[in-house]
Amino acid sequence: MPMRKEDMTRFVMNKKDDLVDSALDGMIYASPWRNLVRLQVDPRIRIVMRNDWQKQQVALISGGGSGHEPAHVGFIGKGMLTAAVCGDVFASPSVDAVYNAIINITGEAGCLLIVKNYTGDRLNFGLAAEKARKAGFSVNMVIVGDDVALPDNPQPRGVAGTLLVHKVAGFVAERGDDLTAVTEAAEAASHAIATMGVALSSCHLPDEQTGQRVPDGSVEMGLGIHGEPGVDVMQTQNSQQIVQHLLEKVMPGNDQPRALLVNNLGGMSALEMSLVTRDLIESPLSRGSDYLIGPAPLMTALDMKGFSVTSMTLTPLFEEAICAPVEVTGWVQAVKIAPLQPVNATKEATAHPAQPSDNPTVAAFVNSICETLIASESELNKLDAQVGDGDTGSTFAAGARQIQRECADNQLPLNALPDLLAVTGERLATVMGGSSGVLMAIFFTAAAQQLAEGDALPAALQQGLEKMKQYGGAQPGDRTLIDALQPAIEALVAGKSLAEAADAAQQGSDATASMGKAKAGRSSYLNSANLNGVSDPGAVAVARVFVALKKL
Repeated sequence: MPMRKEDMTRFVMNKKDDLVDSALDGMIYASPWRNLVRLQVDPRIRIVMRNDWQKQQVALISGGGSGHEPAHVGFIGKGMLTAAVCGDVFASPSVDAVYNAIINITGEAGCLLIVKNYTGDRLNFGLAAEKARKAGFSVNMVIVGDDVALPDNPQPRGVAGTLLVHKVAGFVAERGDDLTAVTEAAEAASHAIATMGVALSSCHLPDEQTGQRVPDGSVEMGLGIHGEPGVDVMQTQNSQQIVQHLLEKVMPGNDQPRALLVNNLGGMSALEMSLVTRDLIESPLSRGSDYLIGPAPLMTALDMKGFSVTSMTLTPLFEEAICAPVEVTGWVQAVKIAPLQPVNATKEATAHPAQPSDNPTVAAFVNSICETLIASESELNKLDAQVGDGDTGSTFAAGARQIQRECADNQLPLNALPDLLAVTGERLATVMGGSSGVLMAIFFTAAAQQLAEGDALPAALQQGLEKMKQYGGAQPGDRTLIDALQPAIEALVAGKSLAEAADAAQQGSDATASMGKAKAGRSSYLNSANLNGVSDPGAVAVARVFVALKKL
């Protein structure tokens, strides 16, 4: 039966039944150490193990449902796991699968099972351990329950902190300690960790429809790694506030050294995770933390847009263990946390030293432009999301906020128009990202130069426009802000009123909706069908500025 169109929009796969097996093959292919191999037992059993295993040390076996990649296969290798037993997506592997892993991998040194505290995993790994013991194998089991979302829960879930137990046990096993010592180290590690997660949205299961449970503008605290509902909802997406709440839950009430593991649950961007990391490290609640592991996808929940934070209280053994090198694909090296020490750059003297001055009339024009762009931020972003990369509003608003702040602080040369335009160009080149900032900086800088040489303002603006076209490459009709800016400036050069210039800008902006394929800017990467009926956001911004100015 072919997949429904709506199912395929959220999950890439060939056949649902082959998804996990194919993904395991992909992980084996990707191992830079070429140290992973499938243990062939039965087509319904999925066991991945070290291909250099000689049964001379304590074997470490973990696993569980798939969908948490790189866990657990990504942590097989020297210094961590010996093998992982993989179930279907979010489903525990069978007793037979775990039992076959034990009997094929365990030598005289014995075996330790490291199990996340979920009912299915406890039962299947537990029964397999009993069967193996009856067959004469030395098998111990450590159950990890590091989730502190529900502190009164007698069966806390095992989540990302499980990986730290893998790391400690793997270190002790690799150096040749016996089963009792490895088990004790793993037990101690499981009692030294606390984890809590947060998400903006749940995950999408293959071939299943998933509703949006988390309200817009909110996050769900303490949800599980299988999409289980959290304990509460915070009506914020502010990183610092979220981090504060998480740290209050996971940080121990002592001054012992500790490590923080920052885990991407699958759907967070690298930009967001870097912000979260900064806020975690700089929070007063995390002061005294010695090591950082991550941010990285370590124990994921498919594509869940969220992250978890694990705190581990360190002993000398744990510190040595988390820093020890390993030959696995999923682990990231622990780094020592140190204060940031930026280097001061040599600052060149500005080409246009500003002499602050007060001029209420000019200030009114400046503030009108800035307020218009700031108020239009969201709408311009929405327009740009249809034809570009969705940031035009934010880019213009960033420049507007900077200029508005300096105007409010009396830092602008409002009585000297050439200097005002030059300073504006310099500021926009600094605070506005992408091509828009550079183009607007060129526009104002060139116009300032012409004003300083004695040209009238309209002629100076026209020269700024010509320089913008020269360096940017856009011409009228290319579906850019030029289509609104050029007719407005031409109207001013012809001696027409500001109101007539605003009308010309508006007409030029409206015309971009029917210009077909763009010939410059991000829109030029799209076909005309995607652009039809959508005005260029830069042209809309220009038109709105002129409309606002004509009201003064």
